[in-house]
Amino acid sequence: MTSAVSERAAALVAERRERAEEIGRDLAELTDEPDAFATALREGLTSLADPEYEAGQRRIAPGIGKVLGVRWPLLAGVQRGFREATRRQRSGPFLVLADRLFRDEALEPRWFAFGLLERLVVDDPERSWQLLRRAAREAGDWITVDSLAHPYGRGILIESYRWAELEQLVFSPSHWERRLVGSTIATIPFIERHLGRSPIVVEHGLPLVGQLMGDASPDVQKALAWALRSLTLVDLEATTRFCEEETARATAGDDGHRAWVIRDTLPKLDPARAEPLRKSLAGIRRRPGAPSSSEAAATAERFSSGAPTIDPATFPEPPLT
Repeated sequence: MTSAVSERAAALVAERRERAEEIGRDLAELTDEPDAFATALREGLTSLADPEYEAGQRRIAPGIGKVLGVRWPLLAGVQRGFREATRRQRSGPFLVLADRLFRDEALEPRWFAFGLLERLVVDDPERSWQLLRRAAREAGDWITVDSLAHPYGRGILIESYRWAELEQLVFSPSHWERRLVGSTIATIPFIERHLGRSPIVVEHGLPLVGQLMGDASPDVQKALAWALRSLTLVDLEATTRFCEEETARATAGDDGHRAWVIRDTLPKLDPARAEPLRKSLAGIRRRPGAPSSSEAAATAERFSSGAPTIDPATFPEPPLT
């Protein structure tokens, strides 16, 4: 059954790939007309939609908002066609386009906008970061968060002081913003091989992961393990020492949140170093309802004690300046 589904999916993508790229190329004529651009993109994506894929997205990302059901290779095809057709165009209008696409009720136009921001963050970083921060505040599913990690990572590689963007998110009350910390660190080594695997990535990345270790959210835990697996490509020794230190903390505190992240990282470590950690963590499991034990959660609690909880997604959006 699975093989038959995969074959049908591959056939559908092959059948519609050329159309997807054509939709992207046609959009290049509308970059100065945000509303017309948004309408054309929505219509084009709807023509590529697959109800079976939409149902699958809802299964793997429960609670996800409105999706059209466009398979990722086809969405990538639309982006590729647009990118090739606008290679010599100025990127200035893309900011207004991204802002307009963020107001579409479906998620695919927003995901398309992330590709625009990954280009824009090079030429117009300040205003691009306004939209990137908004996207993080509004994110409500792991697919959106992990897609957003690409422009976040690109912006950080271009301007290293942007690591501060992630430093703020470790204290966020939104577990989706906290997940973005891990998914961005996990993505950075693959965005640009030279800069993405430089020592600064581990110097900043490991401490950020360390602050979130012990987070009670499974979504955050998955991103932290992903980040650690990626960081083994940058500095295996430093990442291994980090895992050893966190294993000691997990065993001392019977911390199932911490233990889960380390166990999910072990396949990327040297087996001789990983096996003792595996044995030490045996029997330490996550307990339903157990609170976060992370340093970030403790710090956030100290600062917010007695204060009303405010959802950052409800903040009014400032104008792009």
